[in-house]
Amino acid sequence: MSLLNQINSRQELCALDQQQLRLLCDELRQFLVLHVAQTGGHLASNLGVVELTVALERVFDTSKDRLVFDVGHQSYVHKILTGRREGFSSLRTFGGLSGFPKPSESPCDAFVAGHASSAVSTALGMARARTLQKEDYHVIALMGDGALTGGLAYEGLNDAGESNEPLIVILNDNGMSITPNVGGISRHLSLLRTRAGYFRLKKIYRSVTGALPGGKAVYRFTHRMKERMKRMLLGSTLFEEMGFEYYGPVDGHNLERLEYMLRLAKSCQKPVLLHVITKKGKGYAPAEENPDVFHGIGSFDPESGKPPLCSHLPSFSDTFGKTLCDLAREEPRLCAITAAMVGGTGLTEFAREFPERCFDVGIAEGHAVTMAGGLAKQGMLPVVAIYSTFLQRAYDMLLQDVAMQKLHVVFAVDRAGLVGEDGETHQGVFDISYLRSVPGMQILCPANQEELTDMLRKAVLEMDGPVAVRYPRGCDGVFTEVAKSTVVREGSDITLIGYGRLINNLLEAADLLERTGIHAEVLKLPSVKPIDMRPIAASVKKTGAMVVAEEAVCIGCAGKEIAASLRTSGINVPTRLVNIGDRFVTHGNVSSLYHLLGLDAASLAQTAQEVLQHEA
Repeated sequence: MSLLNQINSRQELCALDQQQLRLLCDELRQFLVLHVAQTGGHLASNLGVVELTVALERVFDTSKDRLVFDVGHQSYVHKILTGRREGFSSLRTFGGLSGFPKPSESPCDAFVAGHASSAVSTALGMARARTLQKEDYHVIALMGDGALTGGLAYEGLNDAGESNEPLIVILNDNGMSITPNVGGISRHLSLLRTRAGYFRLKKIYRSVTGALPGGKAVYRFTHRMKERMKRMLLGSTLFEEMGFEYYGPVDGHNLERLEYMLRLAKSCQKPVLLHVITKKGKGYAPAEENPDVFHGIGSFDPESGKPPLCSHLPSFSDTFGKTLCDLAREEPRLCAITAAMVGGTGLTEFAREFPERCFDVGIAEGHAVTMAGGLAKQGMLPVVAIYSTFLQRAYDMLLQDVAMQKLHVVFAVDRAGLVGEDGETHQGVFDISYLRSVPGMQILCPANQEELTDMLRKAVLEMDGPVAVRYPRGCDGVFTEVAKSTVVREGSDITLIGYGRLINNLLEAADLLERTGIHAEVLKLPSVKPIDMRPIAASVKKTGAMVVAEEAVCIGCAGKEIAASLRTSGINVPTRLVNIGDRFVTHGNVSSLYHLLGLDAASLAQTAQEVLQHEA
């Protein structure tokens, strides 16, 4: 990859000719495949934006101009071209490069971007700041991968179009249906409007009429007439109605054309929307054939595109999907809702078997929850399957449209707790706090897949009102039985309390303590709202000390309720709450993060010893 290795600055990138640029794009794709095959990550989306990113980095100086990604998993090529090529082997590893834009990592990263549909709003804020501070730089919002299915995108577009702020929105259309195909006239005029001569003539006409007495009025009149004629023939795009100058569609893999259109947009002193057509997975056959599989993928063989040879263990998401299919066969009122995550949440088979009862609403979590409220109000049994980090976007709907009306909606909270390599924007460490704050919400916490099956059945068929069943990413750990009681290991010296998969770490910590002569009692909470205090109080009275461990932030965590309840009851014992604290958690594998946060078995055992030493 000799050419890519020679590009160490924007100046060197800008010095390349078209033939060299095409070679560079080929090398970038090879680089992406080889490195993501080792670290895992978002491959297909980055393969699709190679030419677009190269063009952006040549036309704009991203150390000064503000390039806002939506979503940030499209930023790998940007990272490679802005000084981070050498560190790319550390992508998504603890202490290494983030898989998303990170301003603390490089001044070329304008904004953290891990959730969809926010780029236009962010970019408009930056554009307005530029105007108010009388500074000179360009602002670009790069949208794609379904961002236009989220309502926030339209809020931003609506305001940006009316703002008259110079701002460029690039719509990376990699297969979505954005606007209807209206035939040959549309294609002809689209091509005409993107020819250099058309824009030169338009610019000259504007300058000439502007210099004449009353010329501005003449230009406005003729411009309105032209727009009326165009609308009579074609209608207008949604973006033009919002106030944008619409350019496109443009071939997103034609570098020369892309650069021309970007420079054109750069010269426009009003909001511009550039519609770019790209192919997700471009240049790597396995990703082109299966873009969904290669959207976010673990390590794989770059030659074949296949994952390492190993037995595939069903994940919590797989078990959720299978159980929901079983329930749907029994209960015709049951339906499933997800927000652009049919495969990720394990609903693929459900969608095939019950297509009329499976609703993928796009990246619109608030809508998903409110629609579930409407379904429940009319007698259906909706199950809303959304990742923990994305469900937090629907907090108002949880309150107003479900809980306040005591509607029976089941929330399958996938990726609860630490998720690892995707980092701060994706760690599911806030749902305990925000769900526990919702009046009437019940929260079940299975520690393994057998418990997930049992608890999901109970939530759907036996419980009333809003119920959340939260479970982690991946497969089982040590604890594989369905607990018949809260106490899963008896002891006499200290009580260790947890829920979900963290019970595995507590059991291992108890083993470590046993070797030092300390007999720890381990309690597994099946529910963190409500919390059954009776077994906890009985255990703590016996042992005289307590540690509560959680993959949750400290504010609103279950441990605080447990400690307060015990003290209110007159049970005062040495206590330590081990949780995420008041922080965002960086990227890295879950084992590394457990150690960082003191939630691994060795750290928990050490904490228990410190509590007992304090007691002595």
